[in-house]
Amino acid sequence: VKHAAQEFSLEDTIPDNESVLVLTKGGYVKRTDPSEYHKQRRGGVGVVDLDTKEEDFVSIFLTATTHSDLLFFTDKGKAYQIKMYDIPEGRRATKGKSVMNFISLSSEEKVTSVLAMPKEVKKTSLSMLLLTSQGVAKKVDAASFHDVRRSGIIAIKLSEGDALQSASFVDKGDQMIIATAKGQSIRFKESDVRVMGRAAGGVRAIKLGKGDLVIGADVVRKDAKDPKFLVVMENGYGKTTLLKEYKVQNRGGSGIKTAKITPKTGSLMASRVVTEDVEEIVAMSKKSQVIRLGLNEVPTLGRQTQGVRIMKLRDGDTIASLVCL
Repeated sequence: VKHAAQEFSLEDTIPDNESVLVLTKGGYVKRTDPSEYHKQRRGGVGVVDLDTKEEDFVSIFLTATTHSDLLFFTDKGKAYQIKMYDIPEGRRATKGKSVMNFISLSSEEKVTSVLAMPKEVKKTSLSMLLLTSQGVAKKVDAASFHDVRRSGIIAIKLSEGDALQSASFVDKGDQMIIATAKGQSIRFKESDVRVMGRAAGGVRAIKLGKGDLVIGADVVRKDAKDPKFLVVMENGYGKTTLLKEYKVQNRGGSGIKTAKITPKTGSLMASRVVTEDVEEIVAMSKKSQVIRLGLNEVPTLGRQTQGVRIMKLRDGDTIASLVCL
């Protein structure tokens, strides 16, 4: 072909395959092949994942393509952006690299959410809904996170002692459901939270009892078929409950009970909205024990129940994180 070589970028040389991003609580990140994780029966002990240091465990597990723009949100209310292919590939048993090699976090800052930016975000009606551990919600136009500088931008202004707990994309007509450590939950419309600028503080999403904290916030998509609410407790207990058992309320109330918390179950650790396209869950413990099981093995029970044991933990170990596949 008689013409000059066309311009091509580094991105053109990288295949756009599905990848899994794994991030630990201690701030180590890597990219792995999705086939590295095998399914097991409920109640088993699970395979060890990642060569993590003592007391480190996997906190975020995200499936995206190699060319995805990733948004990292931290507990300090900041957002950073990098490409999935910038993160080095590693096997299941490798530790990964410190996330500080890729984004300029301060030493006290911890990543709490990672999202893959949808392509063509400017043409969508998507918003970003941010939730803090003290129950404050804030909605920002998603397009304002389209091109984040490497040093990061402020996503939410936090009051003293508060931390950004989760970030999610929401569309018009979606709803949000929040769960707290002491087993309370609230479901409200995303339209209850108006769109604000990035530097604003936010509004109250849930009224918390003394010593309670938000541990999970997830989106109920307007077109979700038979959604269920999955909750997992510290001591390895879990269950799903039909989402229709949670009435839609106004934001700012104290909500309704989502699980019976007892010394046997421990506090609520994680919650997720699951639909029929979620087939499996991966639960991870603080001592790097992992179990992957079919969602159909987790029983559907009422809101007021404590659930069944889904992971057998060793003494002194607790569930640390939960991922849906």
